[in-house]
Amino acid sequence: MTTLTAEHETVLVEDRTLAPRPTLAETLSQTVSMAWRSTKKMRRNPEQFFDVTIQPLLFTAMFAYIFGGAISGSVADYLPVIIPGILAQTALTACMATGIQLREDMDKGVFDRFKSLPIARIAPLAGPALADLLRYGTAATLTILVGLAMGYRPGGGVLGVLAGWALTIVAGWSLAWIFTYLGTIARSAQAVQGISMMIMFPLTFLSNAFVPESTLPGWLQAFVKVNPVSHVVSAVRDLINDGNVTGEVAWALLGCAVVVAIFAPLAVRSYARKM
Repeated sequence: MTTLTAEHETVLVEDRTLAPRPTLAETLSQTVSMAWRSTKKMRRNPEQFFDVTIQPLLFTAMFAYIFGGAISGSVADYLPVIIPGILAQTALTACMATGIQLREDMDKGVFDRFKSLPIARIAPLAGPALADLLRYGTAATLTILVGLAMGYRPGGGVLGVLAGWALTIVAGWSLAWIFTYLGTIARSAQAVQGISMMIMFPLTFLSNAFVPESTLPGWLQAFVKVNPVSHVVSAVRDLINDGNVTGEVAWALLGCAVVVAIFAPLAVRSYARKM
């Protein structure tokens, strides 16, 4: 039995070594298949949408009515400030779930089945990230609709709102790779959630999302200026409120590209080690 088992393992190793690498077209097809798998999970577990449906409604109303008078003098004057900030916060909160769900799948042994499949290494990671675009779009749409219901009238018009909406989704997808990487290195889903919260709170609350940068201490302003979330918020404000494509939009897109360039390879490499 020992000899047969050893010979069988040798054959498996040789077959895996000789297996051709997936082409770009095959990689894209496999990624889409993994994304479809993730959307099926969402449909069967509607509670996965709670953080992108209930939270935008709650945070938009809560922050607007609590801080509106103190910061801008009225809720109406505060809405152009807070709506882009809530968009960035909800996108960041939604992309946290990517790493948590990835770790849960790995703990349940789902990824062990992928080991026997001749698929691209990045497909099981990029697929859920692609499917989560639906969640980011839902969160951004509800946030804008709540703002409109509260009296928010974007100066950028329809095109400006659509551009800000799209930038929010791109930012969420980019930042999700940070949490995807955490999902591959953490020991449990609870650990991923704890680490993600420690990342999310400084990035969102130590930014210009809720208060003007000029009201903060000098040392904190230095951090806010380099915070990628601040660039995303400023870019969304320029697009939605004014309809202008400013330098902040370029900085936000550049920051998103840098995050993907760093953390996507790290996530794939960490995942491949466990495969």
